[in-house]
Amino acid sequence: MQKKLTLAALALAFVAAFGWFATRAPEAPLSFAAEAQDAEVDKSLVVEMSLGNPDAAVTLVEYASFTCPHCRTFHEDSFGKLKADYIDTGKINFIYREVYFDRFGLWAGMLARCGDGQRYFGIADLIYEKQSEWVGDGRNPGEIAGNLRKIGKTAGLSDAQIEACMGDAAMAQSLVAVYQENAERDDISGTPSFLIDGQKYANMSYTELSKLLDEKLGG
Repeated sequence: MQKKLTLAALALAFVAAFGWFATRAPEAPLSFAAEAQDAEVDKSLVVEMSLGNPDAAVTLVEYASFTCPHCRTFHEDSFGKLKADYIDTGKINFIYREVYFDRFGLWAGMLARCGDGQRYFGIADLIYEKQSEWVGDGRNPGEIAGNLRKIGKTAGLSDAQIEACMGDAAMAQSLVAVYQENAERDDISGTPSFLIDGQKYANMSYTELSKLLDEKLGG
C-alpha cells in the first residue's frame, strides 16, 4: 500500500510540474515533495485503449512508453502493418498500455487521453512521430512541456482542453496506479513488451510478431 501511495503522490507532483514548467522559467528547480493521499485511487477512471475486434480469438497487448526510442521504432516500422493485417481485418483485439519510466512519459500519456477514445491513437501517433523533437535531450522540463502543448494544438486540442487534461491530478494518480498494477501482474520491466493471449514476449520484428499471431490464429 505504501508503495502505491508514494507513486500516487509522485503522479500529483508530475502533473503540478507540467503546469508549472509550461508557464515559468525552464531552469527553475522541481520539487517532488508531494504528500501521499489517504484516499484510495480510483482506477476506474482509466479506460483501456484498444483497437480491432474485442471478440477476437486472439488478444495482443503492447506495453510501451512514449519516451522509449524502441517503441517509436516499432510504431514507425511495424504498427502500420499490424493494423492493416490484423487489427483492421478484425483478426485480433489490440490493447495499448502505457508504461511510465519518467514524468515525461506520464505527461505524454495524459495528453493522448485529452481526446476521446477515438482520437487517442491519432494523438499517440503524433507523439511517437515527433518523439525526438519534443523530448530533446531530456534535460529541460519546461521545453518538453511546451513541446507537448504544441503537439496537442496540432492534434486540434484547445488550450482549455490541454489545461484540463494535464491538470487532472485524479487521472494522474489513477494512471500511475493502473500502470503499476499491470506491470507487476505481467512482469513488465522493459519496452516494448507484448502479451499474446497472456504470454509475454520481448521486442521483435514484424516478421516474428506476424508469425506468432498466425500460429495463435491457427493459420
